[in-house]
Amino acid sequence: MATGGSGGGGGATGRNCCGGFCGFLFTVGFIVLIYWAIFQPHHIRAAVDSATLSNLTVSNNAASAADVSYHLAVKLSLYNPSARVNIYYDALDAELRFRDAVVIGPAASDTSPSEFYQRSKTNEVVKVEFDYGAQGVAVAGDVAGELEKEMRSGGPVSLDLHVGVQVRYVFRMFKLRQKPRIWCPLSIPVRKESRGRGVGGLLVSGDRCRVKY
Repeated sequence: MATGGSGGGGGATGRNCCGGFCGFLFTVGFIVLIYWAIFQPHHIRAAVDSATLSNLTVSNNAASAADVSYHLAVKLSLYNPSARVNIYYDALDAELRFRDAVVIGPAASDTSPSEFYQRSKTNEVVKVEFDYGAQGVAVAGDVAGELEKEMRSGGPVSLDLHVGVQVRYVFRMFKLRQKPRIWCPLSIPVRKESRGRGVGGLLVSGDRCRVKY
């Protein structure tokens, strides 16, 4: 009798374990379903509305180094395509690069707005500004040479805007935090400005940016 009772207890334990495992799989499956059905197909979209570049100047201060001075103001359009999910933008951190590798503008001191709430199916324009006119950014001499070639070629100057974003997707009781990266190519036609040694130009309605999660 004792042996039969022990076997029954083992069976009950096995059933409990099986039920717990199935419950765990159901919970994980439900979370994955919520993620893919609500959040994943509705990544934010970004595009450059305009970019104004002024006083772009390269000053050689040594054989192997130079300073790049400029002022750049970019209007970045962020769109929430979801019909149900709202987004909290908690932080935006931007930097400007040349040839997608060399940082010629560390994180912008300010974006406007720096944080905001975006409802579904709405568009928000964020201004990203870099001001390195008074004090330039130090770069390697070969990088400065490549930039000067583009400035003198009569064609556009190619820059890259990188924006790191901290967002919270909110759907009723569900919240999802993510940190997408936005990459925007800026091909700005430039010409010599009437004052000073620099060049400047205006880009209107740039290409759509790439958003990577």
